[in-house]
Amino acid sequence: MRHYRILCGTALLVVLLDQLTKWIVVATIPEYRTVTVIPGFFDLVNIRNRGAAFGFLNRSDIEWQFWLFLVATVMAAWAIFTLARPLRDAPWTNAGLGLILGGALGNLVDRLRLGAVVDFLDFHVNAWHWPAFNLADTVICCGACFVCLRYWVTRNDPGPVPATEGGTPSP
Repeated sequence: MRHYRILCGTALLVVLLDQLTKWIVVATIPEYRTVTVIPGFFDLVNIRNRGAAFGFLNRSDIEWQFWLFLVATVMAAWAIFTLARPLRDAPWTNAGLGLILGGALGNLVDRLRLGAVVDFLDFHVNAWHWPAFNLADTVICCGACFVCLRYWVTRNDPGPVPATEGGTPSP
């Protein structure tokens, strides 16, 4: 059960921080306005994204994307809990899965409350803009990278060297 406490505790912390940052943005920056932080590189914005990452399906003329993302979030949560089940002795992997779950749930809270996700981090080089994103998106990416790295390291780790009958490790 400890592994589920790590996963759920991490997810809860992410949801709380994500919603706090979005609340601050909505309370302090008018919608569709920009606050320059680093000129020519980084702005804070207050925009809504009805779609997925990078604005995929971000259209106001379709309604079904809400249901698509709701089902995708539920399936992702199921997959995360399924992946975590055998990981009783892998707290860092469970924390990474918790980051992914927390980010997905943070964005789901926005979809349920507002019908769209609040995005506010806007990185750009002069006129070229990376699509705006939020803390939930960031931790989903970090959690996915962390879990992949942990699986890659674990897969390539030969583990402890088995002992021979004489008590000395075999080569």
